[in-house]
Amino acid sequence: MAKKIFLIFLCSLMGVVFIYSGWTKLFPIEPFEYTFVDLGFINWQVAPFVARVLIGFEFLIGILLLFNLNLKNFTYKLAIGTLLIFCVYLILLIVIVGNKGNCGCFGETIKMTPLQALVKNIMMLTLFFILYKFHEGWEVPKKWSIAITLIFACSIAFPFVRNPIELNYSEVYLNKDTQNFKLELDSLYNNATLNIPPKTLSKGKQIISFMSMSCPHCRIAAKKLRIIHERNPQIPMYIVLNGTDEKLKPFYDDTHAEAIPHCILNGKNFIFLAGLNMPRIYLINNSIIEFDVNYIDLDQGELEKWLQK
Repeated sequence: MAKKIFLIFLCSLMGVVFIYSGWTKLFPIEPFEYTFVDLGFINWQVAPFVARVLIGFEFLIGILLLFNLNLKNFTYKLAIGTLLIFCVYLILLIVIVGNKGNCGCFGETIKMTPLQALVKNIMMLTLFFILYKFHEGWEVPKKWSIAITLIFACSIAFPFVRNPIELNYSEVYLNKDTQNFKLELDSLYNNATLNIPPKTLSKGKQIISFMSMSCPHCRIAAKKLRIIHERNPQIPMYIVLNGTDEKLKPFYDDTHAEAIPHCILNGKNFIFLAGLNMPRIYLINNSIIEFDVNYIDLDQGELEKWLQK
């Protein structure tokens, strides 16, 4: 009897882990979306849908495990398959960028390196194989199969309802009225450290981003800019960072955006250019700010159109 109670508890605990994993990815969801674009499997427009569907599957697996339902016929297989896919992703991440930064397995809530997450997944797989051998749970009778269908539908729908997709966001920021004003870059040229900013930032069209190295939203924005930069290196980007030198390595370990030209600017000079709200992303034409873009609205295709105008 004690053994059965322990196995029921263990199965339910694994369900809680899946539900928690899905919930933490949901807010903010953008880093999880960017993952699929970064791997090259899908584009920016499809990524929000795929991210929410996968989070929905995590909720589905978690609920079925929590209540020990249809374990051997369905739930264990789906859970093991999902973990194996995540293991492949983590191995690719370690090979491509190394064992650094946050893998995103628990969103931004619990930060884990890819290797730590891989070990966690292997431990979970081991527990699932033990559960598969010794614990069958409860099979839902066919007459109640509608309940499983309802759980499935609600689990998949929940991420879309809780964190809806803005379908027309990609064109909004380039079609709204903007008050153009000149960005005086002399304070940047005269006071930046780490790297000397090129005077060409004042000429032609540029995307200049102002970020605090301790700001979590800035890190998400840097990840998105990094992916856009890798997909099209011809888009001119520059990042102005605020913070101490010792914060630089953790910032780039997390974002992997060190290939984008950057410098450090601190104090009133940074606030003069960026203001107090971070991150700040300016689309600049000959020193004139044409658009002040939220990183969530930032779209590679629209940037390319703007550069061609």
